Amino acid sequence: MPQAQIQPAPTGATPLPAQNASVHSDDPLLALVLQSLDDDQVQELVVIDLEGKSSIADFMVIGSGRSTRQVAAMAQKLGERLKQGGFGHPRIEGLPAADWVLIDAGGVVVHLFRPEVRSFYNLERMWGFDGPSGAA
Repeated sequence: MPQAQIQPAPTGATPLPAQNASVHSDDPLLALVLQSLDDDQVQELVVIDLEGKSSIADFMVIGSGRSTRQVAAMAQKLGERLKQGGFGHPRIEGLPAADWVLIDAGGVVVHLFRPEVRSFYNLERMWGFDGPSGAA
C-alpha cells in the first residue's frame, strides 16, 4: 500500500514555502483552513496529501494547540471561517473536552490536539510519517 505524501506546513506569519505551493495553491478549502490555523497560532502543523490514496478526504491537516482552550477556540473559529467562506457547515467533534477535536470540512479533515494527546495517538505515524519535522 503506498504511503500518503506528507507536506509539513509552517506556523507563524510566513507564507507557505515554495515546495508546498503546488499542493496548496489549487485548493481554496485547504488554503482557508491553513490560513485560519496559522492566524490562531497552531503549532506543529502537518498537511498529509490523501488525494487518490483515501476516500475520506483529499487532505488531512494535523495541528496542536497549547491548551484545551486554544484547541477549542481554533476549532470554533475554523468552523465559522469555513461557513463565512462558503464551504458549508463543517462537522465538529470533540469540542466539550477539546483534547482532540475533529473538523470534517469535506475535502479537508482537520485534527487538532493538545500535545500530550497528539503524541499518544500519533496519527502521523499511522499515515506513514514519524513527526512534524517533515522527516519520513
